[in-house]
Amino acid sequence: MSGAAIAQPTSASAAFSSGPFVPRRLLRNGHVQTIAGNCLPRADHLPAPTPELIEVSPAAGSQIASRVLCLCHWQPAEVRAQRPAVILVHGLEGSADSQYVVGNANKLWRAGASIIRMNMRNCGGRGYEMAQCTPTLYHSGLSGDVGAVLRFFLERERLQSIALVGYSMGGNLVLKLAGEFGTDAPRELRSVVGVSPAIDLDSSAAALHRPINRLYERRFLRALLRRFRHKVRLFPRAYDPNRATGIGSLRDFDERITALYSGFASAEDYYHRAAAARVVDRIAVPTLIVHAVDDPFVVLTPETVAAIRANPYITFLQSAHGGHCAFLAAPDRAQGDDGYWAESTLLRFVLAHA
Repeated sequence: MSGAAIAQPTSASAAFSSGPFVPRRLLRNGHVQTIAGNCLPRADHLPAPTPELIEVSPAAGSQIASRVLCLCHWQPAEVRAQRPAVILVHGLEGSADSQYVVGNANKLWRAGASIIRMNMRNCGGRGYEMAQCTPTLYHSGLSGDVGAVLRFFLERERLQSIALVGYSMGGNLVLKLAGEFGTDAPRELRSVVGVSPAIDLDSSAAALHRPINRLYERRFLRALLRRFRHKVRLFPRAYDPNRATGIGSLRDFDERITALYSGFASAEDYYHRAAAARVVDRIAVPTLIVHAVDDPFVVLTPETVAAIRANPYITFLQSAHGGHCAFLAAPDRAQGDDGYWAESTLLRFVLAHA
């Protein structure tokens, strides 16, 4: 397979065209792409954000409400409702300050869109202060949180055009929400984008545990366990610190902690119920999915790829190279292109459907 990303011709891509993805020289390897994409510094020229705490789950009994922190960059009030708005959702152990969120936010802002950088539960803020805003953990099934943020800003700002963009775990959340909406999506929701979306959770957890990927898994686990132990200190009656003992894989974490405290019977049950792969066939808004075959740990099964390709609302761009959430091409400064191919591609898709 060549390095070019191939779009399936669908109604979703009628007003959109994508140039091929050609990896930057010396960055053809998926691991090198992934690491470089995560480590390269990004310029940030956004205006100071307006922080907003949004309730995503009401208080129930003795349990406090759950809130998430959104960092908002609004276009002027007199044009705000008419301009497109974009909700950006980060991946596992990321935040609204993740480099791909910042990169996309800057491009979309320059194009005239309002930006909502959404943190998942417990994420964002200084240190772990946001952990106090919810008694729960976060996980890949909480698409309703994205829906709550979407509805809040649609109602308050009277927005006429909004898009959802998610990376990795965030990609699963936005695609799952779109599938759950089906044909009942808000009319203001014009497009949905998932970049390197972790929508086949079981297969991806297995891939993450391969020996070649253990560096990534250990990094995720250290962060997840650190966050869990902080949660134990905040809510000692709700969480047992001993559950974190002896965990050696993401699947162990999901079996012993995520499933237990989030209402799933097991890690397998969690991976099945939380996966957007179950509902991609029901998506009925223009949707873009970007995936690299050499992504080290996000795997799309043949069944999921077939369901994606069969849905006329989905434009599927799959390239041989690109790694995980990277897609670093050669920059063309003369054309104002910084080489972040997925970001430039999704920008065109969002604007084409705004």
